[in-house]
Amino acid sequence: MKKWITTILLIFIFPVSVFAKDLTVAAAANLQVLMDELVTTFEKESGATVDVVIGSSGSLTAQIANGAPFDVFMSADMSYPQALFKKGLATEEPKVYVYGLLVFWTSKSLDLSRPLGDVLEDPSLKKIALANPKTAPYGRQTVNALKSLNIYLHVRPKLVYGENITQANQFILSGAADGGFTSKSSVVDDSVKDKGRWVEIDASLYEPIAQGVVVLAAAGKHNPQIAEAFYRFLFSGSAAGIFKKYGYRIPA
Repeated sequence: MKKWITTILLIFIFPVSVFAKDLTVAAAANLQVLMDELVTTFEKESGATVDVVIGSSGSLTAQIANGAPFDVFMSADMSYPQALFKKGLATEEPKVYVYGLLVFWTSKSLDLSRPLGDVLEDPSLKKIALANPKTAPYGRQTVNALKSLNIYLHVRPKLVYGENITQANQFILSGAADGGFTSKSSVVDDSVKDKGRWVEIDASLYEPIAQGVVVLAAAGKHNPQIAEAFYRFLFSGSAAGIFKKYGYRIPA
């Protein structure tokens, strides 16, 4: 498995030449489980080489605004890449490449066929993990789902926040949380398929998680042709097959 760069601190510790490959993609944390396969497929088809930086969409947006040398940004929503476009930091307006789905995941022996509100109020669930709603779209939509069920205020004392989906997943897997909300892509990955149980959240309870992608203005100083090629690849049949495999819905 590729060793993705997971923190922008590397940019300030090392010179920009740390990104020695043809393309650097900033990707939302919910995509981490599939980026290896996605990038490997693109590299085989294009002959280019790719580095990936993983983080919450909000954190990556802040890094891009502060000059991080990324070429393509795969966000977990549309608002962050739209904000970058408005600032002149993206070449075009964002386009939806996938729709994400929200699930509740737990290692507890709970009856997940019950209404979600009943599950979350179970006494055995003392800590419920989610990504930080201030910077992570999946965390924000978790809060929306809880508010739609009119249980947010009741369960809020149980909530513990990860910086992003990856950290929320770590809380669940390590037992630091008794359960939590995450992306469907996180629970269909082969590495965790036998770890706990999950249930998909009714999509009517939260806003569609439309994930947008942009080619960044910084790509013009680096390798714009490869950045555009990767962007087009994300809407190809090859990429669609990978996204579907990991529980995403492809735009019509």
